Amino acid sequence: MTFSIVAFDPANGDLGVAVQSKFPNVGASIPFARAGVGAVATQSYCNTSYGPRGLALLENGASPRQVVEILTGGDEQRDYRQVGVIDARGRAASFTGTHCFDWAGDLQGAHCAAQGNTLAGPRVVESMVRAFEETPGALALRLMAALRAGQASGGDRRGQQSAALKVVRAGGGYGGFDDRYVDISVYDHPTPIAELERLYALHRLTYFRSDPERLIKIDAAIANELQQIMHARGFYKGAVTGICDEATLKALRDFMGWENYDERIRDDDLIDLEVLADMRHKHAFWLKAHGHGG
Repeated sequence: MTFSIVAFDPANGDLGVAVQSKFPNVGASIPFARAGVGAVATQSYCNTSYGPRGLALLENGASPRQVVEILTGGDEQRDYRQVGVIDARGRAASFTGTHCFDWAGDLQGAHCAAQGNTLAGPRVVESMVRAFEETPGALALRLMAALRAGQASGGDRRGQQSAALKVVRAGGGYGGFDDRYVDISVYDHPTPIAELERLYALHRLTYFRSDPERLIKIDAAIANELQQIMHARGFYKGAVTGICDEATLKALRDFMGWENYDERIRDDDLIDLEVLADMRHKHAFWLKAHGHGG
């Protein structure tokens, strides 16, 4: 009914899970992760206790293989279960019960493990591992690439319905208060992986902090543009001068908070290029909606 991947990024310590299933709201029952500890995917008539118990075992020094053995060893329904575990050292292990719907199986790769049941065949998990290993960039992008590859190789024989992506990083959550760096769930959708990618782009803009390499100084031209946008929206009351003064910066901070760019608000005269592009895009729609566009 499901295929998933658990993974670790040795470059920054991120841990994550990505999953797709012909089952609604798969994100509520399958992915578990804790920064600095590990990640668990529990599926196929999933035993949701595997998640917190598996993370507790990892935190207390058990290896992923030991975690799998302990979790399944005491479960009378283990032959119907499937689970993947990875720790904060990149060690992975999986288990596929003998009574899981065919095709069912798992495969470990470099810092990852893919597992699935009711699949088109072993090529699904093989392509997931290969895509993860060959895709550069952030862990979330590599996990979604693995899902795309699994689906392209046949995926779940019953079709698609929901998907989820979870990546944990110490202090990576909103405001730096928790480890929920990425936590996205598609409850019910005809193309849940594509929808997951769309939501990730929105999440990235809303929840990620600015990339220092994507910050630029607010020069006269940008200040003029921002003043016009914010004046139209009622946030800037002064003259459009192109001067980046304190009144402009105060209005910009307020406007960015209003538009949900909270994590990218600054106390200097720099602006995030991604934020600027999104502001321009949204303002064009605002103008059209208020009769100012072509």
